[in-house]
Amino acid sequence: MRAVVQRVAQARVEVGGEIVGAIGHGLAVLVGVAPTDTVEDARALAAKLAGLRIFRDDDGKMNRSVIDVGGGVLAISQFTLFGDTRRGRRPSFVGAAPPEIAEPLVTAVVSALDEHGVPTSTGSFGAEMVVWLTNDGPVTLVLEVADGRVL
Repeated sequence: MRAVVQRVAQARVEVGGEIVGAIGHGLAVLVGVAPTDTVEDARALAAKLAGLRIFRDDDGKMNRSVIDVGGGVLAISQFTLFGDTRRGRRPSFVGAAPPEIAEPLVTAVVSALDEHGVPTSTGSFGAEMVVWLTNDGPVTLVLEVADGRVL
């Protein structure tokens, strides 16, 4: 499982001109799923996201989590995170999980975030989406998860 995490002042996702998910201050997370990923991986990613200390404390240090600041998470499925560009000019996506594997695992990330008390919003799985965000910092991280742990 792979995630691109951005600390945001606000974020929203639209499908067909309609807003389907939105948050204020928090994290915009693009989630990619590999064919070998598991629910354990989804839960590990959610735990890392919930506790990741990348928000400023009173001294301006990155020392608070999304939970600490009362923020939310906008989670968006993103199979292109597993695009392979080593050969040719067009990416190959054979490293991405098929929808029947990916969709339940993205849902598992969202469910686990809910269990951690993090308000979540999502895009629409498999849809053409337009993502709007205001990056805060900017702070952007890439997380890799395998075998139930963040690498």
